[in-house]
Amino acid sequence: KLTVYDKTQGVQNVQRYLCGALELAPGSVRVLSPFTGGAFGSGLRPQYQVVLAALAALALKRSVRVGLTRQQMYGLGYRPAMIQRIDLGAKADGTLEAISHDAVTVTSQYEHFYRQETGWSGLLYRCPNTTYAHRLAPLDLPTSCDMRAPSAATGVFALECAMDELAFALGVDPLDLRLQCYSDRDQIANRPYSSKNLRECYRRGAEAFGWDKRNPEPRSMRDGSELVGWGMATGVWEALQVPIAVRIALTANGHAEVSCATSDIGTGTYTIMAQVAADMLGLPLDNISVKLGDSTLPQSPVEGGSWIAASVANGIMTTSESIRRELLNLAKQVRNSPLSDVEPDDVRLADGKIVGNKDPARAVSIADAMRQGGIDRIEREETTHFPKNEAHSHNTHSAVFAEVKVDEELGVIRVTRVVNAVAAGRILNTKTASSQILGGVVWGIGMALHEEALLDHTFGRVMNANIAEYHVPVNADVHDIEVIFVDEPDDSINRLGIKGLGEIGIVGVAAAIANAVCHATGKRIRDLPITLDKILQ
Repeated sequence: KLTVYDKTQGVQNVQRYLCGALELAPGSVRVLSPFTGGAFGSGLRPQYQVVLAALAALALKRSVRVGLTRQQMYGLGYRPAMIQRIDLGAKADGTLEAISHDAVTVTSQYEHFYRQETGWSGLLYRCPNTTYAHRLAPLDLPTSCDMRAPSAATGVFALECAMDELAFALGVDPLDLRLQCYSDRDQIANRPYSSKNLRECYRRGAEAFGWDKRNPEPRSMRDGSELVGWGMATGVWEALQVPIAVRIALTANGHAEVSCATSDIGTGTYTIMAQVAADMLGLPLDNISVKLGDSTLPQSPVEGGSWIAASVANGIMTTSESIRRELLNLAKQVRNSPLSDVEPDDVRLADGKIVGNKDPARAVSIADAMRQGGIDRIEREETTHFPKNEAHSHNTHSAVFAEVKVDEELGVIRVTRVVNAVAAGRILNTKTASSQILGGVVWGIGMALHEEALLDHTFGRVMNANIAEYHVPVNADVHDIEVIFVDEPDDSINRLGIKGLGEIGIVGVAAAIANAVCHATGKRIRDLPITLDKILQ
């Protein structure tokens, strides 16, 4: 039997792949990844190191560890390069009349890997005439991969920079233009949203940022020797959910173990699973333990697409309801039970008891109910499916406002302030959710100003495959970031009203920064990253 420890976003995905590729029985391979670390796309697919390690272990009949050098890790996946062209036609009042968005994206010679690149305007802005085209350019490179908000981070960058250019050409405020073109419908699928509180994101984000004090004239705002620029952009991402199974084992001493094969890539999955279980089972948080990242646990999809929080939380609720029904059956057997005539939907679990919703005085302790049934453990595993909702579209939205300061002589750019206002349904944990958006903003700063893989065009080799020359934002590059969550009740997407947060934090950030740079300098830089040589050129 083979036990594999891998950095992955899907232990069961790796397990299935190894069984297929190496012709092994499913029961003979166990994959563990209880603590993944960062991933955000690179761990969605099994990578070659896990296959090499498994092959060597099987051949040598002993434990094997395969480690990658820093240089080798640059071949494990990347955000594909993209060339985009956008044409916008509008009336003098800013009403959009036509949008054309074309893209050419890199893929490998052996695999046509792509995502939806060009249709994002249809989710945001009213326009009667639109055309979208997306082509692939096969190159002698490894296949690219999903990387935080795949296609949206790059596609929305071009769209939101174009909207900023249109606002300048029309002489209208960029925020006013977006409100003028605002769409309450998904124009691609031609249906309304289950919820879309983007207008409130615009309002609260602009208020917190002080957008009304913006002088629209480029190069008109200064701080000493630095030019000051203010820019904004809209973000949009999918609110997805997928079938998932959750097992809960509840013991008579008031402890519950929650199990699912999902992953925690630093997003706080352990935390929210414990939170939701404690809430649903009426137990203290300290009485909940969580097991995940093990292929032998109940079935889970890969951790990606911002769908795990919504999926696993609703999965925990489904299994908790099964346990509640079992507990009520036991409670009814207690002598002179105050719950003898109560239906399952009329009770809840709270403070270690089965409690009537209408009359909290009618209650039986979980311990008494289990003692009456002569059991010390209840274990249930349920699979949660999400009905396909053809009547509505499900998306998260955001409004990003950015301030940059540009040294007029040196061209050095600093992002001094960012406000990101997000509408993403019910927020399970404000602290972990804020961290997700903060991380997305930092990554957006990297996308806008720092990150660039330089290729040898003869061999397709990444020439700056090291941390010294592949630049990412460091503490000195990150200043004031404010995250605002806009209230957005949504009772149709799922029973808990949850939307995912992992991807939306980065969408629109690079565009807001690029628009701020243009406002500061008067120069429209369309090629990322925006480096000082492009400013000074």
